[in-house]
Amino acid sequence: MTTRTLAVLAVCGLLAGSVHAGRPLAIDDADPAEPGQVEFEAGAGYVKEGDVKHWDAPFGLTYGVCPRVEAGLGFGGQFEERTEILDAAGAGDQVSENGIGDLVIGAKWQFIESCPLGARHAVVPSVKFPTADEDKGMGSGETDVDLTWIASRALGGKAGLHLNLGYSWIGGTDEDVLHYGIALDYQVLDVIQTVGEVFAERETSSGADTVAQFNLGLRYCPADSLTLDLAAGSRLGGEGPDFTATAGLTWAFLNLNR
Repeated sequence: MTTRTLAVLAVCGLLAGSVHAGRPLAIDDADPAEPGQVEFEAGAGYVKEGDVKHWDAPFGLTYGVCPRVEAGLGFGGQFEERTEILDAAGAGDQVSENGIGDLVIGAKWQFIESCPLGARHAVVPSVKFPTADEDKGMGSGETDVDLTWIASRALGGKAGLHLNLGYSWIGGTDEDVLHYGIALDYQVLDVIQTVGEVFAERETSSGADTVAQFNLGLRYCPADSLTLDLAAGSRLGGEGPDFTATAGLTWAFLNLNR
């Protein structure tokens, strides 16, 4: 798995250190936490790309700062198994590494509650700090900055559509990245929602390949304050992960305004 792929997946919300992604998807929605609301997210993720197997245990905290504005952070741990080539003949050695992930801090501002087309619009600025170990190959060792525009719209009484378009300024010598995608959710039952997404990213350099991926999953809400989730997916094109999976929860456990 390339450092660039890891960095972009972290920005998209699939790896440890993600923040704001609407679990279990990489595509986010335009709705910030209610003022005073504290939300906790935790999960487990798996990514397989070639001979690399990567596990992570991300968690995040989000706080509704004021109407239509939230702030949050994401962190976590990670473990990886990969084959490292030792010589020109192609001999390899199986390597296992573990450590903390990168720290991501960001905010979400819903600047339009309803446009003429009925959509809600938000922007999400975020910064990824290089707390993961670069020497172990667990991170890029560079600070990345991302800005993402989000539009969400209800489709009838049970479905929702979410669009994301973002740009990541990648630290170091790697090229910056443009990323975008679409997600749909549908309320099957009062407590069960199906979700799906297609998203892609490409380096801004001329001739760069586009990496596209899909995810399908479920959300289960046994209580108003608790959502359990799971999703899995694979690449549609480009040099992306062969398989990804995640499961986790979102818990709105405290409201400081009450």
